[in-house]
Formats: sequence, C-alpha cells, structure tokens
Amino acid sequence: MEQLNQVLQWFAGAKDTYVNVYFGILRYMVPMLALVLLWRCIKPLLWFRREPEIWAWLYLNDGTKYAITHWESVIGRHKSSDVCIDFPTVSRNHAVLTRYDDGSWTIADANSKSGILVNGRQVSICALQADDVISVGGIEMTLMPITARQEQLMTQLRTKAGNGFDSVINLFLLTLLQCMFCLAFMMGGEFEHFPHILMGFGGITLCQWLLLIFYALIRRSSFELETVAFFLSTLGMTVIATVDPTETVKQLIAMGVGLLTFMLVGWSLRDLERAKKFRYIATAMGIGFLVITLLFGQEYHGAKNWLLIGGFTIQPSELSKLCFVFAGASTMERLMNKRNLILFIGYSVVICGFLALMNDFGTALIFFVAFLVIAYLRSGSVGTIALACTSLGFAGVIAIKIAPHALRRFSIWRHIWEDPYNLGFQQTRAIMCIASGGLFGLGAGRGKLKNVFAADSDLAFATLSEEWGLILGVMAVLCIVAIAIFAIRTAVMARSSFYIIGSCTAAAVLLTQTILNCLGTVDVLPLTGVTFPFLSNGGSSMICAWGLLAFIKAADTRQNASFAVRLLKRREEDADE
Repeated sequence: MEQLNQVLQWFAGAKDTYVNVYFGILRYMVPMLALVLLWRCIKPLLWFRREPEIWAWLYLNDGTKYAITHWESVIGRHKSSDVCIDFPTVSRNHAVLTRYDDGSWTIADANSKSGILVNGRQVSICALQADDVISVGGIEMTLMPITARQEQLMTQLRTKAGNGFDSVINLFLLTLLQCMFCLAFMMGGEFEHFPHILMGFGGITLCQWLLLIFYALIRRSSFELETVAFFLSTLGMTVIATVDPTETVKQLIAMGVGLLTFMLVGWSLRDLERAKKFRYIATAMGIGFLVITLLFGQEYHGAKNWLLIGGFTIQPSELSKLCFVFAGASTMERLMNKRNLILFIGYSVVICGFLALMNDFGTALIFFVAFLVIAYLRSGSVGTIALACTSLGFAGVIAIKIAPHALRRFSIWRHIWEDPYNLGFQQTRAIMCIASGGLFGLGAGRGKLKNVFAADSDLAFATLSEEWGLILGVMAVLCIVAIAIFAIRTAVMARSSFYIIGSCTAAAVLLTQTILNCLGTVDVLPLTGVTFPFLSNGGSSMICAWGLLAFIKAADTRQNASFAVRLLKRREEDADE
C-alpha cells in the first residue's frame, strides 16, 4: 500500500509539472497565434481598395456630367450634396434621385423653394425614363442609367473580397487556438466539467466550419468578419469556462440563435423594398419587448430588465437594439423627409423613456448613441445633434436625482479605492487582477476574479486579461475597433442610405458597448453593466451582436463578399423570370 501511494504521488507530481509546463508554453503561444490570425483577418478589412459603383450618369445641358454612385443621391447647392450644382436658384438640398432593386429611378422634391420639373411638368415625386428632361432650379439635365452589360463589366472589375483558401487557413488557425484553450481547461479543471467544456469549444468549431461551407455553396468568399466574431466568441467561452463551466452550453445555444439571426437579417436586407416593409414590424417589436419587460420583468441589482422564461433569463432590451437599428435605417419613404425624422425622434424618446423606467441607464445611453448616428446620417444637421446632446444632459441630471440606482453608479465613480470592500469591490478587484495577469496571464482557471460577481459579464475583459494576459485583452478590443473602421470604410461605397445608416449605427453600438464595458471596468467611466459584444456571458447580448454584424456585412460591396448583395447572374435570371 505504501508503494502504491508513492506511485500515485509521483504521478500527481508529474501531472502538476506537465500542466505547469503546458501552461507556460500556452502563455506565449496563444497570443502569438492570435496575433497571426487577427493580422490575416483584419488586414483585408482595413486596406482593401474602395471603388464606388456607378449606377447612372447625370448630364447637364452645358456638357457637365456627374456620376451617380448611390441609390439615393441628393442634388443641391450644398457642398455635401452628392450632385453639387453651385447656382443661386438651386436650393441647398433640392431633390433626391432614387434607384430601386428592379433598376427603375425616381426623382423627389426635397422641400425646395422652386420645386422640380420633369418634361416641363412640376412634380413632387416622379418615375424617370432615360429621355426625360429634368429641371432643378432652372438647370436642365438628363439621367442616363447604365446598361445591363455595363453593370456586368463593373461587377467583374471590382475588388475581390478574398479567396476560400485564405478563409480555410484562418479557420484552421482559429480551430488550433480553440483546441489549445479546451485542452488547457481540461488539464487544469475538474473532470465533471469536461463535457461542458468540450461541447462549448467544440460547438463553436462546428458552427464556424458549417458557416464557411454554406458560404462556399452560395459562392461568397469573404469570411474575415465572421472569423473575428468567432474568435471573440471563443475568448468569451474561455471566460465562461473559468467562472461557470455549466454555462458554456447555454452560450453555445445562444450563439446558434445569433447565427440564425445573422442569416435572417442578411436575407431581409437583400431586397430593400422588402426591408422597408418590415419597418413597421421592427418598430412595434422594439417597443413591445420593453413593454413586456416592464410588465413581467424581474429586477436585478436595481434594474428591471430581465425576463425569466423556463429557467432561461432573457434581456429583451438587447433585442430592441436590433429593431431600433432596423427601424432607424428603413423608416423613410424619401430621403431628407423631415416628417420621418421627427417621427423617429419621437420613437427614440419613447424607447429611452421605457429604459429609464426600468432603471437601465447603460442601455439607454447606447440607444442614444445609436440615435445620434441615425439622426446625423439622416439629416446632416449638426444643430439637431447639439440639441439632442443638450437634452441628454438635462435628462441625465434628472435621472441622477430621481433614480438611486443611477446615483450609486456615479457616486462611486473615480472613488472606488475609498470603498474597496463595498461599492468599489468589483472594480478594485478587476484592476488588481488585470495587473496580476500581466502581459501573458496566469493560465486557465488560475485567476481569482472568477469568484467576484459578474466576472463573466460586466468584468469579462478583466477576467480574460487576468488568465490569458493583457495582450489578448487588448486584441479583443482591437477586434471591435477594426469592425467599426471597416463599417466606416464601406459606408463610402454602400449602395443605399439604408445600408450606410444600418452599418454605421451597428458599428457605433458595438464600439460604444466595448468602451463602456472596458473603461467602466477600470473606473475611467462609471460601471454601467453593459456587456462586451461576443465576449460577455449572456444569450441576449450574443444574439444582438450577431444581428448587428449582419448590418455591417450587408454594406460590403466587394465582389462576392456579402450574402445580402445578390450575384449579377442570379439577378439577371430573376429579371428574365
């Protein structure tokens, strides 16, 4: 018996030594491999050649011609107009040219002083033919749409999004990372948690390869955005496996629902007229989710923003974000329509009012940022934005006065070390654990922050940095920054204002959440309880993040990049039918 105990002790010591060596290797291999992966994914997103699509030419009588590169183009005297005509009789924003999915065109008056004429007849909105003579402020012009052959040539000459071989290599590197994470938790964790860990990491691996195969079947070659999202989801799975391994399966299910949402939103954006018809449903659902929460929601830590359904907790305000972006981008019969903008302002006030009643001021701030982006892109008015920001200041003062939950958040801000065992407990521990993790981390499951409340949600950035190093934590932040920059770059080329508004607003929401989460963790900003997209534990947050990514994906007009943009051959077959 004594000899058996000695053998077991030797094996235990050998295992501990092997685990320590393995963790030591992982501390350096994981960030290096992640850096290679992200460089391969982010570089094509940030340095591709931007080429605007030309859909028609606008010819003036003096021989001047303008390329029409968007499906909604403003004609006016203002320098920011798509077609700038510097003539006294032309209003700042005089008219709007609009192209539809079937290739037809209309022109609409944008509340100009002198109106518009088509073939000598004054109109407010009118369908255009190739030979129609348009008069804007007395300046006559003719619209000449491109032919089907020209559109085909334009498509063939556009920058390619990538190739399938690069996507396979990227996913292979990501799969290798997932195997390293999984093995690390299995070596250092408890046996009873092995099935959950295997299902969590294995499920992400299966989903990403199935999605790549689907892209190959529909002849789409761009998979960089999706790879970055799966990378962040993998990092989120490491955080959950540390804090509560039994939650990995729930997060995997949420990611699966998020992927379905991603595909559904992308499908709806393939046809702009269909997407605009959904605006009423999206508007109603955005308010409906919040009303249901107010009536039947559960209050946690001062905020009534959760629903308990069959053992699962849902945060409907996350789903309202998707509806808000969809409604804000598509609620326009005509561009520059002040009535539509006023209605959207009223809708935004109602949404933020419901969130204030729920004491969910962090989410209300995100909705406000989304509103600012939509309002500016819709109106181009700096005055409107300034007025909205001033109103927010007054609303914030009132909220602090009447809502003790919000007041506690602000009272501890920048004073966490004065009360490190009570109100400042979370943030002081998070800062210390980030420091203890250093650049390369302590190893899977070896951190102390996992014992602190909300370590896998509000403090997910700190938990990741403690166990896997600050380098990996910074990489997670850079992923969101890269997605936002990509959205801004593609906005220049996007076909429709709908895609521009949806993409930029979705990017603003993701970036704002990341800023509030990370800077709130380290006490640069108040800790608002906002999640880190794709990284934090939370099914509703995961579904929302994938849904927002679909808006960014839809704006990508590179050759065979987005599933929301129909292939030219398929469009021609539909037209023949």
